[in-house]
Amino acid sequence: MDATTVLSLDEILKGLKHYKRIAKQDLLRAEETANPEVFRQHAEARREVYAELTSIAEQGVPQDVIARALEVYRQLPFVTGTPEDEHVAIKGKENALENFFLMIGLNPKARREARSQRPSLATLQAS
Repeated sequence: MDATTVLSLDEILKGLKHYKRIAKQDLLRAEETANPEVFRQHAEARREVYAELTSIAEQGVPQDVIARALEVYRQLPFVTGTPEDEHVAIKGKENALENFFLMIGLNPKARREARSQRPSLATLQAS
C-alpha cells in the first residue's frame, strides 16, 4: 500500500493544529446548533483524533503518523446510512481521518484499500 506523503513533519503538525482549532471552534458553537449534543460529540471525536496524531507526529516521522491514521481508520466500523444522531463519535473520527488523508494527499487507492478492511457495524455488534 502506498502511504507516503510529500508533506514534511512540520507541515503535518501545522495542518493538524489547524484542524484541531476548527474542532475547538465547533465545540464552542455547539450550543447554537439545532442538536448541540450531537455537534459537540462530533467535534470532540475529531479533536481526539487530531490530538493523537499530533502526539505521534511530535515524536516520530510522517510515516508513523500515516500508519497510525490508517490503523485507526481500518478499525472504525461502517456507520454510513445511520441516522445523524447515532454513532456520532465514530462519524467524527471517520471525518477527522478523512480530512487528514486529504491534507496529506494520501493516494486514493490506499484510502480505498483501508476502507475496504473496515468491519461492518453488524459484525461488531454481534461479537
